[in-house]
Amino acid sequence: MSEQAATVAGGVVGGILLLVLIGIAVYLFWKKIYLQASYEELTNSTSPVHARIGLQESDITQSSSVPSQNAGTRSVPFIVPPKFHRQAWTDMTNGEHIQEDSDLYVTPDSGPRSSFHSLAGAYLVGTINPDLYRFPEDKSETDFPEGNIGRLWFSVEYEQESERLLVSLIKARKLQPTTSSCNPFVKIYLLPDERRYLQSRTKRKNLNPQFDENFVFQVSSNALYQRTLKFCVYHVDKQKKHILLGQVIFPLKNETLTDDSKVVVWRDLEAEPLEPPSEHGDLQFSLSYNAYLGRLTVVVLRARGLKFQNERHAVDVFVKVSLMNHNQFIKSKRTMAVLGSPNPLYNETFSFKVDQLELDTASLSLSVLQNSEGDETCSLGRVVVGPFMYTRGKELEHWNEMINKPKELVKRWHALSLCT
Repeated sequence: MSEQAATVAGGVVGGILLLVLIGIAVYLFWKKIYLQASYEELTNSTSPVHARIGLQESDITQSSSVPSQNAGTRSVPFIVPPKFHRQAWTDMTNGEHIQEDSDLYVTPDSGPRSSFHSLAGAYLVGTINPDLYRFPEDKSETDFPEGNIGRLWFSVEYEQESERLLVSLIKARKLQPTTSSCNPFVKIYLLPDERRYLQSRTKRKNLNPQFDENFVFQVSSNALYQRTLKFCVYHVDKQKKHILLGQVIFPLKNETLTDDSKVVVWRDLEAEPLEPPSEHGDLQFSLSYNAYLGRLTVVVLRARGLKFQNERHAVDVFVKVSLMNHNQFIKSKRTMAVLGSPNPLYNETFSFKVDQLELDTASLSLSVLQNSEGDETCSLGRVVVGPFMYTRGKELEHWNEMINKPKELVKRWHALSLCT
């Protein structure tokens, strides 16, 4: 009896499931036919012009308000988005681009905008700004200060393994010869050795020569940063006489030279001082004062014609810079020592804190000192610069020029005098 009841129950459940599946299939079939009829009615109502260039706002409004065949059912009509054609672009002389008139695209009209017009406007791509991709302009060949007598370009590289200093002489510009024509060449020294030099080829009748020549100096890594490159630019006149046009001093201690890096620099030519060295030698340095920061800056550049007290042995020479106020010692600083040269190069900068009101009572004493045996030092001469209270002549002029040209380095030579 139970088996018959189970059979009847299974048949009833199967019949119910079959009816449900048939109902779902009929509903889906009816929905497909209804949507297809609505779509055909919408697309047939679109004019050929609108189908070509996109729907206007009024057409979208009409299509959305068309009643359906079944008044009891409300549905959202399916709208075809406008078609955007591939645009052809032509170059203009100013680097911009313009679209040809033959291409069709959607342009927004005056009045309310539809979402399709916004989409069309976003399709147009702007041009690239070329200023963002330009390299910084090199003004080294165009900006020459007043009184410039020429400029020299060169590069320096050091090979650690072979202990070779590679110097490339690149070019010179704006040379100022005493005659109308110029036949320049360059001598390169590795100081302190001034007896040996390397020389470039002579360029005929050229104020802006291009050299592109390479030179090699053999120097150990221990002595490299104690050496200085000196470039002397000469002009050969009709009598084959060599006339110095200018020189460049390049201390190697201020550079970082490795196998993988080549230092490319340019320097303005400097005129050789015409005055012969004084009795005890001369010292060249620059002064600058910044009133806003209350800072006095001293740049010790070089010395020449020094007279050593003991010439039998190599000696170390350095410069001691002392700040004085009312003849009272305030502070002192010193340069590195240079070995065995009567014309040492330093190029070291020192700063002192000096209030602007103290400029009438402050002074600077620069002493050239020689290291002797037993860690003793002896003076080769000194220079004192300051206001009228302490100095006269060139030293007073140098101090006053520093005050009259704030934030500008004022460079001068001064004769050394023995301390009393």
